[in-house]
Amino acid sequence: MKKIRTILVDDEESARDVLQNLLLRFCPDVELIAKCESVLEAVETIKREKPDLVFLDIEMPSYAGYELVNLLPKTDFEIIFVTAYDQYAIRAFETAAIDYLLKPIDIDRLKVAIARVLSQRNLQQQAQRLSLFRDTLQDKHTKNIIISDKGQQHIVAIENIIAIEAQESYSFVHTPDKKYTVSKNLKHFETILTDNVYFLRVHKSWIISKKHILNYSKTDLSISLAKGIIAKLSKYKKAEFEEVISS
Repeated sequence: MKKIRTILVDDEESARDVLQNLLLRFCPDVELIAKCESVLEAVETIKREKPDLVFLDIEMPSYAGYELVNLLPKTDFEIIFVTAYDQYAIRAFETAAIDYLLKPIDIDRLKVAIARVLSQRNLQQQAQRLSLFRDTLQDKHTKNIIISDKGQQHIVAIENIIAIEAQESYSFVHTPDKKYTVSKNLKHFETILTDNVYFLRVHKSWIISKKHILNYSKTDLSISLAKGIIAKLSKYKKAEFEEVISS
């Protein structure tokens, strides 16, 4: 199997060395061809070396990591961002379905990220994801979300989501036009919607939008939503829910 030709971009030498060692020890499918300490150096290296994959630190001087794509005529390589914890960055990654690694890097998550690059390279979809990521990160408000359903990616407006329903290891995203099946749990969506005042976690299996509530039954603890969707209300969430809808 052809190895993944890879470049590391991080302004900290120690961080570059740590990731290099992890790749050498645990990722035999990766061939490290260069290490760069700035975005501008990375631009020249990418043009010259034409890598398959770039590990890109997001917090760097002069240029943020995600600005790399603006300095290149095209992004014909996969990107895995590397970051220390930042709530806006994490939400933007999750919103745009972009792979990222948190420092310090977890070996198992690194292996999963590499496996994903091997199994499902899709550069056309990546351009779409990067655009949404950049918009979310700069605006700090999530307006759209990328949803992967049966191998296809869809950009869905947050305001069009009626509810998100969990079922085992999947979630159903209900919109006026379609029900999407997503291999993500509700915690994933809570991360994305954490600052959106219209969404409520009303049950272990349900997140709903206040904008789409039609009525509520105190008797059987159910919430009627648009498009005939009936959500469950946990008795532990009842007081909080009633306070929200009455305000």
